[in-house]
Amino acid sequence: MSIRTRFSAVLLALLACGVNLAFAATDAGISAAESDDAPTAGVSAAPAVDAAPAAASPATQPAATQAVFRTEELDQMMAPIALYPDSLLAQVLMAATYPGNVADAVAWSKAHPDAQGDAAVKQVADQPWDPSVQSLVAFPQVLATLGQDPAWVQRVGDAFLAQPNDVMDSVQRLRRQAQAAGNLESNEQQTVSVQQAAPAPSSTTTVVQPAASTQTIIIEPADPQVVYVPSYNPTVVYGSWSYPSYPPPYYPPPPSYGYPVATALATGLAFGVGVGIVNSLWGDCDWGGGDVDIDVNRYNNINTNRQINANQNKFVHNPVNRDGVPYRDNINRQQNGLRLSGSEQREALRGYDADRTAQRQRASQSLQQRGIQAPAGSNQQARERAQAASRDLRNDPQARQRAESTVQQRQRTDANRPQQRPRAQSNQQVRQQARQQHTAARQQAPRNNAFAGARQPSQTRAAASRGEASRASAARPQKASAGRQVQRPAHAPSRGGGGHRR
Repeated sequence: MSIRTRFSAVLLALLACGVNLAFAATDAGISAAESDDAPTAGVSAAPAVDAAPAAASPATQPAATQAVFRTEELDQMMAPIALYPDSLLAQVLMAATYPGNVADAVAWSKAHPDAQGDAAVKQVADQPWDPSVQSLVAFPQVLATLGQDPAWVQRVGDAFLAQPNDVMDSVQRLRRQAQAAGNLESNEQQTVSVQQAAPAPSSTTTVVQPAASTQTIIIEPADPQVVYVPSYNPTVVYGSWSYPSYPPPYYPPPPSYGYPVATALATGLAFGVGVGIVNSLWGDCDWGGGDVDIDVNRYNNINTNRQINANQNKFVHNPVNRDGVPYRDNINRQQNGLRLSGSEQREALRGYDADRTAQRQRASQSLQQRGIQAPAGSNQQARERAQAASRDLRNDPQARQRAESTVQQRQRTDANRPQQRPRAQSNQQVRQQARQQHTAARQQAPRNNAFAGARQPSQTRAAASRGEASRASAARPQKASAGRQVQRPAHAPSRGGGGHRR
C-alpha cells in the first residue's frame, strides 16, 4: 500500500470519529436542555411553561442571579434560623430584606414586652413598615434574636435577594446535617417530614445526582394555630461543622421568654412558650421554586389597610420600604434602586425638564446638520479638537487662508471700533511696567532705615555721643531760677540729753 493510500485511510477514520463525537455532543446538549427545568429567577420565580424551545429568546429567559456569598458564608449566616418552621422562616427571609424596618420592630417589641400574636400585629398596622416585618412582632422571641446582630440580618436579606435558590439549598443542607446528628425530629411542638423530589424527565443521557439532594425536609407546627420558636446552639445541633474558618454565630434567647436552662440548649433544640396565631403567618417556602409563596386570604385578613389581589401569590420585594439601605449586588441595585416612589417629582425639583431636554437635542441636531460641532464634553476632547484643527491648518492651504482672512477681518474691526482703549500686548509686559514704576518710586523717596549709617561710622559715633550728652544733662539737678539760695547741712547736729534752753 502506498503512503498516499495509507494517509487517506487515516484521514477518513478521523473524520468518522469527529462526526460521531459531534452527534454525541448534540444529543447531550438536547438532553441537558430537556432536563433543565429548575427556575433560576430572583425573588419571584418565572411561571412554568409546558415546552421551551432549545434556543429561547433573551426576553423569555429568567432573570440572572449574582453570586455574592460563597457556600460556607451562606451556611454560616443561615445556621441560626434554618431549623425554624417553614412558614416562620419565610417571614424572616422576607423581613430581612428591610433591615431598617426590622430594627424599628425590635425597638417596638422591647417597648411592648407583653404584645404577641395577631393582637400585636394589629397594633402596628399604622406603622410604615413592610407587612412581612409587621408580622414578626407576633413573635418577640424572633425579634430578640434578630436584634442582637443587625449586620447579620442585612446579610441574610441581601443573600435572599441576590441568591434565593442558594439560600434555600443552604437551609436544606443544614437541616440534613441536624437530622443526621439526631437533633431534628418530630415532637409535640413540630412535625418534621421528608419529601422526595419529583424524578427528572427521561432523556437519552443519564445524570447521576447525590441521594441527599433529592430530599426536601419540611418543618411545620404540630398545631397550625400555635407556633413554637426553637432555640439552639448551632455549634451543637449540626454536629461536626464543615467550615472551621466560618463558625456559625449563636444568639441565645433572653431568659424572660420561657426557654429551658442551658441543659436543653446544649443537647439540641429547646422550645419556649407557644404563640397562638391565626393570620400572622401568611408566607411559606417554595422549595422547588426558590422563593416564597403568599397565602392571599391570610394576608388580607391581617393587613386590612394593605390589600393585595388574588393573583399576587409570590413575594415581590418593595424597594420603597428599604429606607435607603443600599443593595449588595448590582442586579438588585439596578432593578430596585430606580423604582422608588416620587422619582418624577424629585427630577422636577432638580431642574430636569423633558421638553427642554428635547429642545436642546433638536437644536444640537440642527447645528450638526449645518456643520457646526457641539461643544466639547471634556478637556481631552477639546485638546483633540485643537490638535486636529492645527493639523488641518498645516496641511490644508485653503483652511490656512480662511484662518488668516478671519484674523485680518477681526483686526480691521478692532481698528474701526471708536474709543478703543489700548490693550497691553501680554501679561508679561504689564508686569514689567509695574515693576519699573515701583523701582522709580523707591529711588526718589528718601531712604530711612536701620542700616543708613553703616558706611559712615564717624557720623554714627557722633550721633551716639550727642545722645549720651543729652541724657547726662537731663540727669543733673537744675539751679533755681529765682529766690535766695538756701544751704542746709546734710545731717542736723544731734543734741545731747539733759541740756537746757538758753
